[in-house]
This record gives sequence, C-alpha cells and structure tokens, in this order.
Amino acid sequence: MSQAHLLPTSLFLTEQVRAAELSAVKSGCVSLYQLVEKAGAAAFELIKERLADTKEVVVLAGHGNNGADAYVTASLLLEAGFDVTLQASTPSNPSDELTSAIRQFLESGGEVVEFCHSQILEAGVIIDGLLGTGISGELSAELSRVIDAANKSSAWVLSLDVPSGLNPDTGSYATIAIEADVTLTFGALKQGLLTGKARHNCGEILIAELGLTGYLPKPSATRIVSSQYIKAFSPRKRDAHKGNCGKVSVIGGDYGMAGAVRLAAEGCLRSGAGLVTVISRPEHQLIVSATRPELMFWGCELVDMEVYLKLGWATALVIGPGLGTDDWGYNLLKAVDLSDKPCVIDADGLNLLKEMPMRQKYWILTPHPGEAARLLNISIEEVEQDRFKAIRLLHQEYGGVIVLKGAGTLIFDGNQCVVAPVGNPGLASGGCGDVLAGVIGGLVAQGYSSMEAACLAVVIHGDAADLAARAGERGMLASDLMPYIRQLVNEI
Repeated sequence: MSQAHLLPTSLFLTEQVRAAELSAVKSGCVSLYQLVEKAGAAAFELIKERLADTKEVVVLAGHGNNGADAYVTASLLLEAGFDVTLQASTPSNPSDELTSAIRQFLESGGEVVEFCHSQILEAGVIIDGLLGTGISGELSAELSRVIDAANKSSAWVLSLDVPSGLNPDTGSYATIAIEADVTLTFGALKQGLLTGKARHNCGEILIAELGLTGYLPKPSATRIVSSQYIKAFSPRKRDAHKGNCGKVSVIGGDYGMAGAVRLAAEGCLRSGAGLVTVISRPEHQLIVSATRPELMFWGCELVDMEVYLKLGWATALVIGPGLGTDDWGYNLLKAVDLSDKPCVIDADGLNLLKEMPMRQKYWILTPHPGEAARLLNISIEEVEQDRFKAIRLLHQEYGGVIVLKGAGTLIFDGNQCVVAPVGNPGLASGGCGDVLAGVIGGLVAQGYSSMEAACLAVVIHGDAADLAARAGERGMLASDLMPYIRQLVNEI
C-alpha cells in the first residue's frame, strides 16, 4: 500500500478501473472475491497501523461490492480482537461477492444490526463501506441520514475506495457525502478524488493497487506535484542579462483596481522575468512604482501607437487583473487580440472575452468557477458538478490552454488533462489569482511552453501558499506568496 506522497500520477475513471478488474479476472490470475479479500486486508492493515490502541469500531456496510469490502474488513478486525459493530440494511439482491463476505463475517462471530444513528454519533472509529464507486442518482433518505450522523460524529473515519456519496469521476456530490479522515482507494487513483468537493471529503488519500496496475488502460488524466519539477529550472548562465530573461507587459488596473495589476506584475518578476512593464491608468503610477520601483509603467488613457509598441516589445502578455469591463478594458483586450504574442487572460479579461468570443491557440485562460460559468453561460454549480467536463467545454469554445482554478486546479490543452491538488484555503483571498496569472506570464516569457508554464506556475503558486500558511491560513494575503515564489523558482 502506497503512502500519500507516493501516490501514482496516473488518474482513471471508474469504468476504467472496473474494466481492469474484469481483465484481471478474465486472465485467470484472480477472482472478483479475491480482489474483495485483498481490499479488506489492505484496510485491516491500515487500521492496525493507525489505531493500535483502539478496539471499538463501527462498520457501515452497503449492498454492493463496497459493502463486501466492509464485511471482509470487519471479519479480519473480529479475528484480531476488535469489538466490531457492523450496521447494514438487508440487501435485496446481493452479488456473489457480497454473499460470500457476509457469510465469512457471520462465521467469524459477527452480527449484523440495523443502522443506529445514536450509536454512529457516539462512535470513535467508523469504517465507511456504504457506496464506494457504486453511487447512481440521489441517495435514499436512510443513507443520507446515516452519512449525516457519521459527519456529525467526532469519529476517525476511514472510507473504503471512495467517501460514500461522492462521485469518483467528478469529485462532486448532489446533497451529502462522507467526510473522511482517510480514504483508502482500491485498484487505481480515481480522477475525481483530487478536485472540487473531494478535496475536503477525502482527507488523506492512500491507495491499495490490488495487482491491477498491469491491466489499466491509458489514464484519463495525470496528477502533478512539485517533485516532478525538481529540474524545471537550470542555473542561469553567468553572462545572463535582463534582456534575455523574458519581457512581459501586464495590462489592467482600471480606476480603483491598481492593486490587482500590481500583484500580477510582481508575480512576473518573482518568477524570474527580466523586465516587466505595467500598462494601466496614469493615476496608478505612484501606487505601482512607489511600492515596486523595479516595475516599469506606462499610463494609458487611450489605446494609441505607444500601447501597441509596448505590446510588441514584450515576449509575453498578461491582461485582465483589475481591467474592468468598460470601454477602456475592452479596447485594450482588442489590441492584445491583434498581437501574436502568447498571452495570459485572467479576471476581467475573461469577463470581456465572453462579450467578444474568440478562439486562439496561443493564449492561456485562467478562470475561477464563476468566470468559467460566465464563459460557458451555465451556473457555477454546473461547473463544480463536473469540473472535467467544464474545462473541456472551455477549450472547445476558446482554445489555448485552460487553467480552471479551485480546489484541485485543472489544466487542459486539448490533449492532456492535468490535476494539481496543491495549495490550501488560505488562497481564498483577493489577489491570489492575479499573482498566479503573473507567474504564468513570467514563465512563458522565459521560454516555457504554455502548458509547461501553466502546470509549473500552478505548482509553484500552491507550494508558495503552503509555505506562507505556516503562519496560518486565515488572514494570508496574496503578497505573502512573493518571497516563497522566489524561493521555489530557485529551489526547483
């Protein structure tokens, strides 16, 4: 069983894992029930390891093979001397695997009792084997009440395969799902466990591969972490100068929003860009230059030839932070569209893009769920119900590389879908997205491809947030990320 930091990078859909199970069985190397036994044994070993001083365990078992996993786990716990209470309702049409698992549990001296909410509320340890990947449609009222009781308890909760109620392909749920302390997933890492609501519900994720690795198809997505970028930056040549380290023009900052463009511009510098020019309202020069004199500034009231020269001068462009949605911002976005430079479009640049739909291959769009919803003309809830579907629709409509921000950021270039389970809730603060846009632009200016820059920037941004959060997530500011961004681009 792998530890959390050794999780595989390949992610799969539920149907892919089921197909791998059937292929393994068809090969004659294993039976379905033996896979259930392997899953139960892995859960048992984990419980022994984590809960050496605990003897009382409440097991919640469902009607499918996830329930079978729970019964096998309960049998092993009984045999090891644990005091096990297994709660379940009577299955109407049990599979052969579930029937065998129930028989094994009863032969081990176990007893099946009905769901008891008061006992769940008072439990110290809960093993969740209610649904796993078998969720379809709305939960029954009974299951919803059981899950609610488990979530309200103070118990340590282990979910087998998937927190019950959670969709393992999307990371979302309709009404309620188990909030686990640890999720022990089986066979392969499911893509939905790393994004959306799953980031809260799964807790620590571990994997028991059950011998299925050789039967898995091409993954549906991949996971990225900082360890994959250990050699992302090579040492600079000793004769390097600012002119060959990348030049970025950052456009934004309408009246009252100078801070956004200022943060994005410093993000460019801190990621290693050699020269950065801010194009903003003339009134904002003091705010930008006084607080970061290394930034150049061009005051813009109208889009004139000087603005086009600033766009042509740059290696890469960043537009959107604080841009506003009035004519001033609209005209600047139109000017950027006439350029052939790689461009990061963020914030109000995305809101304007909805009004002037275009499709380009050279830009990087960085929407949060609200901006994604506006770009797709759907609700935020629809975006969050299936973030993988949303990012594919965004690419289909707008092209380029899409960075769908949020808990478990997704990155998609039309071919490869990447999940980045990085960062922490401290990033839920104004300006953090502007910093990310700047880091992406700075990396593009230094020669990284759009996809490389997006992936690397998301990891740096998330890891910087984790370093900044050592002083606490609450009250963390976007500007708190800056020294750690500098540290990380030199470490990796």
